[in-house]
Amino acid sequence: QVQLVESGGGLVQAGNSLRLSCVASGRTWVTYAVGWFRQAPGKEREFVTAITWSGDRTLYADSVKGRFTISRDNAKNTVYLQIDNLKPEDTALYYCAAKRRPVITTPAGDYDYWGKGTLVTVSS
Repeated sequence: QVQLVESGGGLVQAGNSLRLSCVASGRTWVTYAVGWFRQAPGKEREFVTAITWSGDRTLYADSVKGRFTISRDNAKNTVYLQIDNLKPEDTALYYCAAKRRPVITTPAGDYDYWGKGTLVTVSS
């Protein structure tokens, strides 16, 4: 089993930046692909970005390209999500998820382990 804990969310003004962190514990996850998803109030959970275990490949949703950056530090069992130029529509609960297979994919159902989320609220 892998346990994931997200942190770094908060209330910020539009245009500012945040860095979310996802720390893993339990079974080693070095070979797992990791993704970030978000769920806004009244909406379905959506894919944001993902990264391979080696960090050599990333995938972003079109809506966040150019503003979001995913990275990982396997020595620290941590994946980061840097969010720049925050917009009110980025307001959501952000989840970290890991999948045993190394290939990054977008469907939430492909991911085996989930954190409880960290809330990002962006004011205009």
